[in-house]
Amino acid sequence: MANTSGGRPRPRGDHEQLGSPGAVVRSTPIGDYGFLSDGEVSALLSPNGAIEWMCVPRFDAPSVFGRILGRGAGAFRVAPDDVLVPAEMRYLPGTMIIETSWGTPTGWIIVRDALVIGPWHHEGDRSRTYRRTPNDYEAEHMLVRTIRCVSGEVQTVMDCEPVFGYGRDHARWEYNGDSYYSGTATDGADAPPVTLTSDLKIGFEGGQASARTLLKQGDTRFVCLSWGGAVPPTTYEEAYQKVVWTAHHWQHWLARGRFPDHPWRGYLQRSALTLKGLTYAPTGAIAAAGSTSLPETPGGNRNYDYRYTWIRDATFALWGLYSLGFDWEAVDFFSFIADLVADQQDIQIMYGIGGEKELTERELDWLGGYAGSRPVRIGNAAYAQRQHDVWGALLDSVYLHFKAADHLDNRIWGILDAQVGEALKYWRDPDAGIWEVRGQLQHFTSSKIMCWVAVDRGAKIARMTGEVGKADEWELAAQEIKEDILANGVDERGVLTQHYGTTALDASLLLAPLVRFLPPEDPIIRATVLAVADELTVNGLVLRYKVEETDDGFSGEEGSFTICSFWLVSALCEIGEYDRARKLCARLLSFAGPLALYAEEIDAHSGQHLGNFPQAFTHLALINAVLHVIKLEADHADLAPGAWAGSVEPTEAYPKVGPGLAAATADDALDPTGASDGEDVP
Repeated sequence: MANTSGGRPRPRGDHEQLGSPGAVVRSTPIGDYGFLSDGEVSALLSPNGAIEWMCVPRFDAPSVFGRILGRGAGAFRVAPDDVLVPAEMRYLPGTMIIETSWGTPTGWIIVRDALVIGPWHHEGDRSRTYRRTPNDYEAEHMLVRTIRCVSGEVQTVMDCEPVFGYGRDHARWEYNGDSYYSGTATDGADAPPVTLTSDLKIGFEGGQASARTLLKQGDTRFVCLSWGGAVPPTTYEEAYQKVVWTAHHWQHWLARGRFPDHPWRGYLQRSALTLKGLTYAPTGAIAAAGSTSLPETPGGNRNYDYRYTWIRDATFALWGLYSLGFDWEAVDFFSFIADLVADQQDIQIMYGIGGEKELTERELDWLGGYAGSRPVRIGNAAYAQRQHDVWGALLDSVYLHFKAADHLDNRIWGILDAQVGEALKYWRDPDAGIWEVRGQLQHFTSSKIMCWVAVDRGAKIARMTGEVGKADEWELAAQEIKEDILANGVDERGVLTQHYGTTALDASLLLAPLVRFLPPEDPIIRATVLAVADELTVNGLVLRYKVEETDDGFSGEEGSFTICSFWLVSALCEIGEYDRARKLCARLLSFAGPLALYAEEIDAHSGQHLGNFPQAFTHLALINAVLHVIKLEADHADLAPGAWAGSVEPTEAYPKVGPGLAAATADDALDPTGASDGEDVP
């Protein structure tokens, strides 16, 4: 039997990264990064104080700072001059603002980082990019970094070196006006310029802007990087107000949600904030992750660009947000879908976050890759694949929304009708499957199940809208698909198989009980869940499949897929394996990064996070799994409430798990104004 409990393996030691020929640097462990977002641009902040990944003016644009993928690809650091390891790095509770506390032999400083969101400012003119219903807030197109010395004195440095075009085009700096306090960087071509503004005196050396100053107790400074014509702050007080507005936005958004009073509440809140941070506000599209080409295996070639919206991933993400009370995001995403398919019947598996249909994949051979993992890819060739689960994911999400809201956009019904038709047309054909294999197409069982979901949910929606004839027709068709799966996709042990004609297992079949393909008490469901738990795990963590049994078109190994492990928690709950489910969930939560973020995979031996970061798929599965376990606890009086739920063991990498995060609500959040600065400093 696979071990689904136990302590966390300790990932120690950074990876070496080849940034350029002959250059070796240390790579921050993927799970240690902080994630910033304003709904249009995102950034990854290293604990060393450097922004090492940021693309302007949107998630999938070329990077301005890309050191995570190559030493010479640009970074933006604010920190003490002689310290690389902070005392603490955390989110201000209920926000996407990161606070880093630095202790030196002579004093302490606190740095706060925010991609600024402020009051809606398009009053006299309409936004050229915003397609969804406007709200009270919008991105201000600036990164603000505030610095406050709370004790002693600290020599503080600021180094900003943008390198445009994914680390290929070095910046050319020019001062703005006659002072030392502002300058603009361009690539001399067509990259969007960025402007650096500060109350520090800035100097330019080649492509780098730098500042040095000795801060004493009570001193404050700010640095702002802006783009797209944004008007930056010119004083610390103005910068501070922008951080306050940003905190208010995130806290007000989080307050709309429904979170259980439970020690794991903080994980739910951070996952919800992360999913919102991966949502491209102008269109409502949800990016699969905030990065490209972070490797599934250090030094390997399984490196892909996830800064796009997969219909499946996004609709699954809506499950997570919707279960926590966030329904506006579903409305926006369905409107995005309606925009995409207004002029076509078929729906692609993925799109650009602006609705782009062609996502041509290419390799950036001048970048060494994270920890020497090449190639670095942008674009994603999977956009041209046929994956038959896309229709079911969309139909199920719409069904859940319609059932709760009792309203369906009149544009959506025609789209759903067409997608059911596509499922009926293609369900008998092989496809690339949920894992987007680049080997031989197969009759993947999970794809067939999701075709069944498409037709089954279509029938339910049709009946709810009075389309009785179609409902009857589709119910019969759904039954035909189910019978075919049971005849061809179940082995002699009574276990669902990866595809027809094999006995190989696949973790995607854990979705079968979650989408109600068969009732949880059905022997096939129980046998499948236990087979995955016992035979497709390493140190208790779930693999997608065994690479030696699957022609996925790539070589090398991969880590355990964290979403699959969280699916296993939910599936174990469904079949009544309560103790096993709760222990596995507690263990998975112990693997969270220092800021409660997850990448795509976890190495089952070292505990290191692998793959793109942060990963929407993982966080939505966390929400589903944690809610399953909390409901299990509430439904069974023999389980002492909270007795085991807080049993995630503190580790060196994550010392404040559970209750420390659980305080992250809008009502009890830390005052973002800075009034509490110093209170947490020894």
